Amino acid sequence: MPRTPKAAPAAPSTMKELKDTLWKAADKLRGSMDASQYKDVILGLVFLKYVSDAFDERRAGIRTELAADGYDDDQIAELIDDTDEYTGRGVFWVPGNARWGFLAEHAKGGSVDGVDKTIGLLIDEAMDAVMQANPQLAGTLPRIFNRDNVDQRRLGELIDLFNSARFTTQGQGGSDGRRARDLLGEVYEYFLEKFAAAEGKRGGEFYTPAGVVRVLVEMLQPTHGRVYDPACGSGGMFVQAEKFIDAHHGEGSAISVYGQELNERTWRMAKMNLAIHGLTGNLGPRWGDTFARDLHPDLQADFVMANPPFNIKDWARNESDPRWRFGVPPAGNANYAWIQHILSKLAPGGQAGVVMANGSMSSNSGGEGQIRAEIVEADLVSCMVALPTQLFRSTAIPVCLWFFAKDKGKRAGEVLFIDARNLGHMVDRAERALSDEDIALIAGTFHAWRGIESDVAPDEYADVPGFCYSATLAEIKAADYALTPGRYVGAAEAEADGEPIEEKLARLQVELEAQFAESARLADVVREQLARIS
Repeated sequence: MPRTPKAAPAAPSTMKELKDTLWKAADKLRGSMDASQYKDVILGLVFLKYVSDAFDERRAGIRTELAADGYDDDQIAELIDDTDEYTGRGVFWVPGNARWGFLAEHAKGGSVDGVDKTIGLLIDEAMDAVMQANPQLAGTLPRIFNRDNVDQRRLGELIDLFNSARFTTQGQGGSDGRRARDLLGEVYEYFLEKFAAAEGKRGGEFYTPAGVVRVLVEMLQPTHGRVYDPACGSGGMFVQAEKFIDAHHGEGSAISVYGQELNERTWRMAKMNLAIHGLTGNLGPRWGDTFARDLHPDLQADFVMANPPFNIKDWARNESDPRWRFGVPPAGNANYAWIQHILSKLAPGGQAGVVMANGSMSSNSGGEGQIRAEIVEADLVSCMVALPTQLFRSTAIPVCLWFFAKDKGKRAGEVLFIDARNLGHMVDRAERALSDEDIALIAGTFHAWRGIESDVAPDEYADVPGFCYSATLAEIKAADYALTPGRYVGAAEAEADGEPIEEKLARLQVELEAQFAESARLADVVREQLARIS
């Protein structure tokens, strides 16, 4: 029998409270299933709670609007189910059996229309209903809630606990649907970060730290055209691009998103993430290996941003692949396969930013040095950035950023090197983060070098010892085509202390003589003590 759902606690009033409430609620299922399935269950429920809250709020808004226009209750009941009134405001249509109130009423399972059903089965049916009603979500939402290894009692308790969280636009500003999406987007990214930290090394398969993604986005400024990620994980590159556009008063519709992902669960997370942020993306009809089967073979992208897996030893290598324009990558490492795949996708005038292991900047094994030399001589490398350590919880491997450009303009024949290893701050004992100021410094230096106007660029570029240097191709050739920024930027200049050199030398000489005298005194004391012993 249906039951009256528990009264919900007071709704969290701040974003932090909302995140904390949801995360504590999610702990109900921790330990009862493996980490990857737990992640899918929680993110699926968060999404379902969001679409239901946004739907309920829009429904109340329609009712108010119709009543204000003089419609009576019967007319309102007839008009309130016009799907265009929801989808036109960026709100997903939610069928009756997928609404949170219905699920909360049946959180302990029981008889529904004369059929006994578990809460897990009801949630699976809700996921099906939402996908059928919203074609852009087809194949996206998880249907794993009625499996044997899902504790139905705990799942029901989780539904109860989620009642206290509400994705609402009331009092938040913004249009219907948009602010709710912003709230969900923040919660979703927070959860992805939490899950990545919990899963350790495996977490890196679907999550790139937001600071690293922001460096790529701020430097490339992908405000238009086709944006591509060949190893898109959970779609973080696309989301940050949309945020950048929004921050600069543009429209997310100005970019077309293309991506590919090897892991099925991660591919579904990416599709859900794009839907959350209102982005229409082409991630292919299914998940797949970018090397074995490129799902976007004819794509010419204006921007490519990627964090492909580092140093893959077992990959689908075909020596005759036309993507290997600069040389066949070695069988034991796919780093230069990723780089050349990305270069093959650039349209005329296209740009790319790629996260790579530091070894890619100087390795000569398996012909990688020759491939790198060919790419440099083709004048495709625009900038190299050495990043600080400990930005990734998932790996201790030091990382760098490669930037490519088909047209470097007045900087043809040059490469900018930025050594950012001293930037960042520790957020805990294991992880470092880049501040807004750090990101602005890196991006602004690149923009000034390119001669691009931006909010963070200084008026003119200048080499800064220990931080940045613009090298010619001849200088890079003389360094055997190594692209490690530390080789080029030199040492930072010591800060002047204002003391005249003559006075400093005299002072240091007096201090040194005093140290000599103290050393001699201590030696005499030691000799005296030894004489007493003997």
